[in-house]
Amino acid sequence: MKALSDWFSEGLSKEEYISGMKINRENLLFIYNSFEMGAEQLSFLRGLQKQELKALVLTADWCGDAMVNLPIFMRVANEALIEAKYFIRDENLELMDRYLTNGKSRSIPIIVFMDRDGNEIASWGPRSALAEEIVGQLKETLPSKEAPGYEAAFKEIIPKLTDQFKTNLSLWEDISLSIEQRLKKLIE
Repeated sequence: MKALSDWFSEGLSKEEYISGMKINRENLLFIYNSFEMGAEQLSFLRGLQKQELKALVLTADWCGDAMVNLPIFMRVANEALIEAKYFIRDENLELMDRYLTNGKSRSIPIIVFMDRDGNEIASWGPRSALAEEIVGQLKETLPSKEAPGYEAAFKEIIPKLTDQFKTNLSLWEDISLSIEQRLKKLIE
């Protein structure tokens, strides 16, 4: 099995990932440029800088969860000086399959935190608790996956979900705090 440090050397930079995006790029950049953190959070993240953390990020530009989570993670990473590399899920299934959600789903994004030596110390994703609640509420309106109208109904909720992801500042804060709580566990 390939070491995480070997994977890390093959990943895309933030700039390469963003410039290669064909879907959700404008939304990701909107959130990235709009998201703000408070002084206490900035102080905590800047205190992590000496840890020299790294992160592997499994993602895809079509994913709404990635659209909202990654710009917030990118801002967190900027402040904590976390060097991150991005991996397109479907091009890196060997890596993705190490981080299946509930042991079966290739849900993204997944952020794998590593120490300065490339050892895995934590992972996060694919959603914060509030994001899970929002998605769950919207999915409750859908017919069962086996029903003939499922696909059409699913396509109808995507714009509603995208709008929530782009405008719900409480969600942004929840995502940020969820990532921050994961990072706090690394230094306790």
